[in-house]
Amino acid sequence: MKILMVGGGGREHALIRKLKESPKVTEIHCAPGNGGISKDAQCHNVSVDDMEGMVRLAKEIGADLVVVAPDNPLVDGMVDEMEKAGLRCFGPNQKAAILEGSKVFSKSLMKQYGIPTAGYHVFEDPKEALQFIREEGKYPTVIKADGLALGKGVVIAADETEAAAALHSIMEDKIFGASGNRVIVEEFITGPEVSVLSFTDGKTVKPMVSSMDHKRVFDGNLGPNTGGMGTISPNPYYDDATAKRCMEEIFLPTIQAMSKEGRPFKGCLYFGLMLTADGPKVIEYNCRFGDPEAQVVLPRLKTDLVDIMNAVIDEKLDELDIQWSEQASACVILASGGYPGKYEKNIPISGLDENGQVEGAIVYHAGTQYRDNTFVTAGGRVLGITAMGDSLDQALDNAYEAVQKVRFDGAHYRTDIGRVEYSD
Repeated sequence: MKILMVGGGGREHALIRKLKESPKVTEIHCAPGNGGISKDAQCHNVSVDDMEGMVRLAKEIGADLVVVAPDNPLVDGMVDEMEKAGLRCFGPNQKAAILEGSKVFSKSLMKQYGIPTAGYHVFEDPKEALQFIREEGKYPTVIKADGLALGKGVVIAADETEAAAALHSIMEDKIFGASGNRVIVEEFITGPEVSVLSFTDGKTVKPMVSSMDHKRVFDGNLGPNTGGMGTISPNPYYDDATAKRCMEEIFLPTIQAMSKEGRPFKGCLYFGLMLTADGPKVIEYNCRFGDPEAQVVLPRLKTDLVDIMNAVIDEKLDELDIQWSEQASACVILASGGYPGKYEKNIPISGLDENGQVEGAIVYHAGTQYRDNTFVTAGGRVLGITAMGDSLDQALDNAYEAVQKVRFDGAHYRTDIGRVEYSD
């Protein structure tokens, strides 16, 4: 099989390295890819936003399977275009990807079908939104841009001043473009957060092993939110009883609701959950693998990923028994100094071997380039260093041991991944 991976970050690298394990795979191509991915796949300089170019590339290389990994092309309908061209494609079509593409849609779906989530109101006018927040007088309050915003479209406002500033930047300054035409003002709920990725073919849903992301940039869960500074799997707060409840109250009802709406969801559906005192609630849906959740979940997958993707496309997921390793895994992100604000690029990285790896771990490249026989930084999140272990502590020790072997000027990482206790 020849596979084309659409994307160029750490998530895509994790998918590629797992697909490489399949005996069915002969060639992997990636567009646009990155420095580390170029050691595991043939990279092509086609942007994820170039729909026509990506379809043309898939045809040129004779792709037997196309995997669309990032949110933007999924929401824009790349899977539909691939299928129109007669290509087999893993990922939700445009009608299903709206589950992530519009928070207003996803919240109204949950309300309609009784899927537990935080209370909310929708606004198209910033003055009306602020008036509502002022009259409610409940802080902190959560403000979310309706559309895609690179994972940065959520503000937790501690007071009226912060709420006004958030509404102004999202709805008037349009820092996220048209994604800020509408906002959701949502009640603030608390509890441990859990990420559960799942495979679904529109009828059957098979959850993957759980994980926990660490969004804040500094130790102790301090500083601004990021795309994720590290992950662990399994999530220590997610037990069998909670998993059963989530399946009955959230996972299956979501898949069934989407089918009833004429939007059957086929691909990877990400459930972002909060375990509140009232039970598990949905914080968000993503229509693709999480990043960096994929970097700890996929290493634990024992079943051939090609078989799973084919079963999803052919709606035969119920026939597959998906197996997972009992080992724990941990991923620590090495980020550029200054991230998630301004940071420098093109800084040489030392400590990696010629394949961009280090002994005792898997290095997933997120923001790198390979030039003049050297890996250099090319993004905010540069590397995700993942290790396995018989326990979570062992996995973390192994990951941090590997982190010590890699260097670049200004490199920043959290030292407490997997070791921060949840507190209100």
